[in-house]
Amino acid sequence: MGKKRIVKKGSSEESIKGAGSKKLSRRKLDKGILYVQSTYNNTKVLLTDTKGNAVISSSSGALGFKGAKKGTPFAAAKIGEVLAEKAEILGLKEVSVVVKGVGSGRESSIRSFVSKGIQITSIKDRTAVPHNGPTAKKPRRV
Repeated sequence: MGKKRIVKKGSSEESIKGAGSKKLSRRKLDKGILYVQSTYNNTKVLLTDTKGNAVISSSSGALGFKGAKKGTPFAAAKIGEVLAEKAEILGLKEVSVVVKGVGSGRESSIRSFVSKGIQITSIKDRTAVPHNGPTAKKPRRV
C-alpha cells in the first residue's frame, strides 16, 4: 500500500533522477587519488580528490566479509569493483594510486578498479619499512 505515482507528461527526465543522484551530480570529479591499505587481515580503499578530501571509502568488512576472508584477494577485488562503479557516477577519469601495507589484496583491488575503465597515472608504494628495528635487550647480569 505505497504511494501512488503520478506521471506528468513531458517531465520524464525528472522522474528518472532519484533523490540520491542529485547529491552525486553536484560533485563532479575528473582526477583523484586512490589509497589502498592492505594488511594480512583486511583491505581498506579510500578515494580522495586531488586536495586529499575523502570522497568514497570502503573495506572488505563493510562489504560483509568476516574473519579470515577479509584479507583475501577476492574480497579486495570486490572493493575495487564497488568503488569503481561509484567513481564512474562521479565522472572520474584518471586516478593516481598510493599503496600501503603487505597484504594479499594490494594488486587485486587495483586491477579490479582499472577493469571498469578508469586510467591510472601513477602507482606509489608507501609501505613502512623499518630501517633500524627495535633496540636489543641488555645482557643478563647474574
